[in-house]
Amino acid sequence: MTYCGYCGKDLAATDHSACASRLGVIDPPRFCGECARRMVVQVTPAGWTAACSRHGEITSAR
Repeated sequence: MTYCGYCGKDLAATDHSACASRLGVIDPPRFCGECARRMVVQVTPAGWTAACSRHGEITSAR
């Protein structure tokens, strides 16, 4: 992963500990980790799916 899934910024540029804690507990990723494009996110009671137009879909492991 090169980019933060929560804020979309370069992981090496700043501290992303707050972003990482939100991604793990509260929010699904909103940005693609490979290209930083905004993803289409769908949240359901069973989990979530996030789709990048270039790199495909990821899902929660619930």
